[in-house]
Amino acid sequence: MALLMITRYPLSTNLVMLATVAVVVYTHNLAYGVLVGVLLAALFLANKVGHFLRIDSTSRDNGQARTYRVVGQVFFRSSSKFVAAFDLKEVLNRVTIDLSHAHLRDITAVAALDKVVLKLRREGSEVTVLGLNKASATIVDRFAVHDKPDAIDTLMEH
Repeated sequence: MALLMITRYPLSTNLVMLATVAVVVYTHNLAYGVLVGVLLAALFLANKVGHFLRIDSTSRDNGQARTYRVVGQVFFRSSSKFVAAFDLKEVLNRVTIDLSHAHLRDITAVAALDKVVLKLRREGSEVTVLGLNKASATIVDRFAVHDKPDAIDTLMEH
């Protein structure tokens, strides 16, 4: 009966189930099967959640300033999309990055924020990051370099 239901389930669910069963049968070890199933499910979830990132930009002050509003989860899967949403060559006096509706999940997200902020500053923009929630602020305080006094010098050393 369960095999008849397989067509009703999402492909990712079916792949997790089949991989779990295959590993258990091959290794005769349920723990290995569960481990593979959990890892695959986590990867599929990360892929799915990574698509739910939206970044809107609004020009202000006669084109001399821009606000980027970020909505969603920024982490290893969505960090390249985050960076690509910014026009890093646009000449602006001020740029505001509003993270009020976003969450930075890992150090890849922090590195992406650093990259954007430092490149915009190198182009001459005054950059303000606002709206970090407590968890995001904690990871930014701990790992970011864009908000440290010698940020550019630190990056040039590596």
